[in-house]
Amino acid sequence: MFEATKVGRSVSKDDFKEQQELLRTELLSAQRELNDSNIPVIVLVSGVEAAGKGEVVNRLNEWLDTRGVQTFAFWDESDEERARPRYWRFWRSMPPRGEISILFGGWYQTPIEHRFQGACSDAELDGELNRIVDFERMLIQDGALILKFWFHMSEAEQKSRLKELSRDDKSRWKMLPDKSKFSEQYAAFELVAERVIRYTDRGVCPWYLVEAEDRRYRDLTVGKTLLHAIRARLREAPPDESGSSGSGPELPSGAKAQITLLDQLDLTLALPRDVYKSEMKRLQAEINELAWSAYKKKRSTVLVFEGLDAGGKGGAIRRITAAVDARLYRAIPVAAPSDEEKAHHYLWRFWRHIPRAGYITLYDRSWYGRVLVERVEGFASDAEWRRAYSEINRFEEQLVDSGVILLKFWLQISDEEQLRRFKDRESVPYKRYKITDEDWRNREKWPRYKEAVNEMAVRTSTKHAAWTLVEGDDKPYARVKVLKTVCDTLREALKREPEPTSGYLPCGEKRPEETKKSLPTA
Repeated sequence: MFEATKVGRSVSKDDFKEQQELLRTELLSAQRELNDSNIPVIVLVSGVEAAGKGEVVNRLNEWLDTRGVQTFAFWDESDEERARPRYWRFWRSMPPRGEISILFGGWYQTPIEHRFQGACSDAELDGELNRIVDFERMLIQDGALILKFWFHMSEAEQKSRLKELSRDDKSRWKMLPDKSKFSEQYAAFELVAERVIRYTDRGVCPWYLVEAEDRRYRDLTVGKTLLHAIRARLREAPPDESGSSGSGPELPSGAKAQITLLDQLDLTLALPRDVYKSEMKRLQAEINELAWSAYKKKRSTVLVFEGLDAGGKGGAIRRITAAVDARLYRAIPVAAPSDEEKAHHYLWRFWRHIPRAGYITLYDRSWYGRVLVERVEGFASDAEWRRAYSEINRFEEQLVDSGVILLKFWLQISDEEQLRRFKDRESVPYKRYKITDEDWRNREKWPRYKEAVNEMAVRTSTKHAAWTLVEGDDKPYARVKVLKTVCDTLREALKREPEPTSGYLPCGEKRPEETKKSLPTA
């Protein structure tokens, strides 16, 4: 594979000077067009040590308008990043639509280094590469342009450059001496890189192998590739989804509504007042202890609350937060996305609030808006909400793989109870802020919402992230069921260590009982 990067291509100094001026002008022109588009551009920069990745990135920042470019390096992890799922750091670096992010190594750096160091096997590496392919496909389907550059050179040239860098006190190579092992076994590292590139080289997101021995040739190749990719993407017609309606299938006239999971709930279930008080006191005391236990064990918790308007989500959340130290949790109310949030993938705003290890985040409505309100109201096309089921399942799998305790609640009430609560809100002054015209409109659309909720529960209730359906006509019963479920789940989860569902070690940490995996051999 890498033979094509060792043939000795070069560009003379005069040719470089002439081509650079034209290329820079064209890049700036393309960047201005990009600013007016809905296309985020992600540039991944990887390769062998001493190939000049930093020089290339500096050159791109020189050629482009840096006000629309952000650069991120992932050679070390901050405490903030180590306390969250690994992909959290990458979601934070996602560019808004119309801008460019340049990522050193990106999501490839850790898998390559861990396989080379023997921290994971080929099978575990392949499991992570599957996740990467899905991740890149999801970003591309949302409109992103991803360019992946791998810089390569011969072993002899690498040794020569490393010798030169070892004399430079300002070089990253001298600042990070532990990187030397990547040059000591050039052939083994090359084999790992080849496996990764072959596995993730897809038509919609190919790798560009760049010969890096001649710096001028290397820089011009990257600049021209970036220019051509942006121009080609800008020329592409947007996908024709004009015939797509987010409302879902309409029921034939006179047909009976489909029986759903929600129809199986017994909404007459209720608790006597005295039982409610005693259970609430017991459960709130237990959830306080469990929250502190999770904090000490560095296990974060994510609670998702969905349900009908006036279904009791806020009441259930308040009963939990009233029992937990305020320093341990954040409650996130989810409304219509802001302009900043619309400029990113819809999951971006939820990744931002994933708690660090030991803490709790409660989402009052969540990423399921994509397959509920956005589907029914037509804010998302058919293609967007249909692919969201698998995107959400992969997102939740990553949370659980990293040790997050994830619980999802749907609070259901009857049509009659909802009407009673709406009227109550209108008549009580301090409750009027809770009722809006939109609530009444949503009530009229309940048959379509009901179908969407049923499909959501069927397609996203997984082994690692199951839905809990809560009978909510009786508020005391619903609140006790929610708290009891939280306590039971936390208690069981804290008894055992988290086990990755994908087979790959997501944070790159070897299990205590695990011996070093065999290294690839040339």
